Amino acid sequence: MQIQKRSLLQLLSYFLLISQLFHLSHADVGTAAHYSPPYLPTACYSDDQSQFPSSNLFAAAGDGIWDNGASCGRQYLVRCISASRPGTCVPDQTIQVQIVDYAPTATSSPSTQSTTIVLSETAFSGITNIAAESINIEFQQV
Repeated sequence: MQIQKRSLLQLLSYFLLISQLFHLSHADVGTAAHYSPPYLPTACYSDDQSQFPSSNLFAAAGDGIWDNGASCGRQYLVRCISASRPGTCVPDQTIQVQIVDYAPTATSSPSTQSTTIVLSETAFSGITNIAAESINIEFQQV
């Protein structure tokens, strides 16, 4: 009985060790640009100023996440993972943004076209250290 118990503990320890080697992530990878005011009107809420969170952490959805307008109001966790220039990303910094617009029809042009998401100036500067046209991101719907 003692041998079976020890073997079972060794087996469980082995599985625990192996499971730690495979970190599961539920996030997607994409690209982000930024845009500047004026932000109104938006495709989601037109001229309603109250659509913007008080933190100013909001974004316009690109074609990949627009979902025919269903993305309006959705919240995403966004993290900068890389950029063409080293040191651009703030390490381990994640922000939560709300979708308020559709990037291709936004009043202000994004810094780069055809990205997954276009972040407000405040949101973009929250995850970057230096100026950049676009960054690679990890994002997840909340």
